[in-house]
Amino acid sequence: METTNYEKFQTSNPVVGRLIVRFYAKVADLVAEIEPESVLDAGCGEGETLERLAPLMPRVVAGVDLNPESVEFTRRRIPDGEFSVADIVDLPFPDDSFDLVFCLEVLEHIPNPGPVLAELARVADRDIIVSVPSEPWFRLGSLARGKYLSGWGNHPEHVNHWNPSSLTEFLASRLEVVTVERSTPWLVAHCRS
Repeated sequence: METTNYEKFQTSNPVVGRLIVRFYAKVADLVAEIEPESVLDAGCGEGETLERLAPLMPRVVAGVDLNPESVEFTRRRIPDGEFSVADIVDLPFPDDSFDLVFCLEVLEHIPNPGPVLAELARVADRDIIVSVPSEPWFRLGSLARGKYLSGWGNHPEHVNHWNPSSLTEFLASRLEVVTVERSTPWLVAHCRS
């Protein structure tokens, strides 16, 4: 599979690899506390999160993504889940469908993330875990690796930029914010609907 997202997780850079492992350890700690019986990965990409957290995942696992190739890859990777091509501003699920909703590494790509947040809150019965790049650390890390130099380290697909305060303020507009923590170069937020 040749997508940017999948390749990011297959990195041979030991520093980046360690940061990714720390990030997933932080998310795993939250999931272990929540003990969900149903999970939706909104913006599931190639299923990396569900695969890495498989020991903590319940029987009911679903995911949506806009990219049909990513969804097909995820279906092969996680055959017991339910994965579909869908837009996260119009999720194909009833209200309160999932104990836990993930939206990891997605909101920075959405020009108007407010409707996405409303939709995540609608389908979450309890908990939501969101992650975004932490600025300015994400850009500085990109610059240090010689990436995206013409954009001063900004990934060309990132249209939103958050720090702990701005992410907390955004999430609190629709959700109860339990925690916002750093897992440099990301922020990981645990919220309740």
